Parts: sequence; structure tokens; C-alpha cells
Amino acid sequence: MDKQTEIEIQAAAFRRLQKHLMQDRTDVQNIDLMNMAGFCRNCLARWYQEAANEQGIEMGKDEAREIYYGMTMAEWKAKYQTEASAEKQAAFEVAFKENVTDRG
Repeated sequence: MDKQTEIEIQAAAFRRLQKHLMQDRTDVQNIDLMNMAGFCRNCLARWYQEAANEQGIEMGKDEAREIYYGMTMAEWKAKYQTEASAEKQAAFEVAFKENVTDRG
């Protein structure tokens, strides 16, 4: 497989993951994703931002999230986010530290 085809396939897979998380499974909370998988929609938006920055494109966190989510975070939260239990919040603190803070 040539490099361009590989890049196009990877991009298509990313778009499918985005659609799955943003349209098909809006019921799955970010906190659940982070607690179970070590990443969430916000991580994907951050990785998008980092990739843009590596290409010399200035992009902030809020802009990347709006691109990834297709709406502002405030809109997403109002439409889909539910209250997390104390147990989920405690597990999130651990998962966030292990997967985001400690890894940079």
C-alpha cells in the first residue's frame, strides 16, 4: 500500500470513529470512555489540535473541540452530558492522571 492510500484510510477510520462517538453513541459519556479506555472525545479533539499545531496551523483547545464535536462544548454538554456519580468522578481522576497528565 502506498503512503497516500494509507493516510486516506487512516483519515476515513478517524472520521468513522468520530461519527460513532458524536452521532451513533452520544449516550456514552466522556467520563465513561476515559475510565474504561483511557481516552475520550476531548482527547481526540486535543490530538487533532496537536496534529494541526505540528503542521504549523495555530489552533486552540476550544477551536479543536468545536471542530471535533461539531458544536461548542457548552452545546454538547447541554444536549448530551449527564451528571457523573462520585465513584465515576474518583475513577476519572485516576484515569486522567494516568492517561493525560502523566503522559502529557
